[in-house]
Amino acid sequence: MALNKQTQAIRIQAEKTGEKEHSTPVFLTSSFTFETAEDMRAAFADENDDNIYSRYSNPTVDEFVKKMCMLEGAEAGFATASGMAAVFNSIFALLKAGDHLICCSSVFGSTYALATKFLPRYGIECTLVSANANDEWEAAVQPNTKMIYLETPTNPQLEILDLEWAGDFCKRHQLIFNVDNCFASPILQNPIEFGADIVSHSATKWIDGQGRVLGGVVVGRADLIHDIYMFCRNTGPSMSPFNAWVLTKSLETLDVRMERHCKNALAIASYFENHDKISWLKYPFLPSHPDYAIAKKQMRAGGGILCFELKGGIESGRKFLDALQLLSMTPNLGDTRSIASHPASTTHSKLSEAERLSVGITPGLIRISAGLEYVQDVINDIEQALTSC
Repeated sequence: MALNKQTQAIRIQAEKTGEKEHSTPVFLTSSFTFETAEDMRAAFADENDDNIYSRYSNPTVDEFVKKMCMLEGAEAGFATASGMAAVFNSIFALLKAGDHLICCSSVFGSTYALATKFLPRYGIECTLVSANANDEWEAAVQPNTKMIYLETPTNPQLEILDLEWAGDFCKRHQLIFNVDNCFASPILQNPIEFGADIVSHSATKWIDGQGRVLGGVVVGRADLIHDIYMFCRNTGPSMSPFNAWVLTKSLETLDVRMERHCKNALAIASYFENHDKISWLKYPFLPSHPDYAIAKKQMRAGGGILCFELKGGIESGRKFLDALQLLSMTPNLGDTRSIASHPASTTHSKLSEAERLSVGITPGLIRISAGLEYVQDVINDIEQALTSC
């Protein structure tokens, strides 16, 4: 019987223990046993053999990966200890000294540091290009270019990159197409449908959804994932079975949670779009968003994040955060609890002021992650905090 993806996210399970459990138990073991020496030899001879050592694979982790592959439409995947471990390994496992990466300049602060500070140490060149500046992307291609990397929506400016255009671009130049899909989640967007070869997630965000555990996952083409798997198998950034158990249970409610996150975010964005303390506000599914048409083409809903610029700059940003009574101040997003953050002093604080401004991180920029609360309570808190700016 053919099942909907959301049903499969609930019903896919790891192997049973024989105890007739309804919910798959967590396999908290560092290694697995063999009946004979030959069985153990054969297992190590097969690079894809399961259940040898939990750094390689684990039934609970495998259940989480299978669900993510199904939701993204991917052939294979590997789960990592954090979202940045997923991003790092999706690049380093596939590139070598002498290769060239084209990376969107509007990316998460740690990803920006990885591209600009760490890749060059290993002889991997990187060119940063602006989101949706198609001429820049074309001009950046070199004979040794092997991959492009982007995220959409971008963090925190919520720029929407055209995945269809990027997929065609990669096909024309025979490049690996690597996408961070964290902000949208597989519920709202599937980059593989537009030609992406590799998709990564920080499972710490919407996938967990309750701020409990760290995790990351990379899914995509089987041949590329095999290379990533072998790199990770030897370098050790694997996900813990307990975190995988939390995350695989979280996937059972991801669809209904994202529906509420998106509904709340749209309501908040609509309410404050023309507020007199705000210079501009962005939300992908507001017609005022500059990339609204692209968002409507490739996303099923606008997501749970909105951002706006306070007129008073960095001081207004600090006053706004200090005045909040309900929203949390924490370096995370995708939680049941609504969160406010100031990227210039947190996630992108390690960048120079010039670097921040070059990627749109302005002094008064505020990012809101809409939670699952009664939305009027969130609106009321933001409104009263704005009176202090």
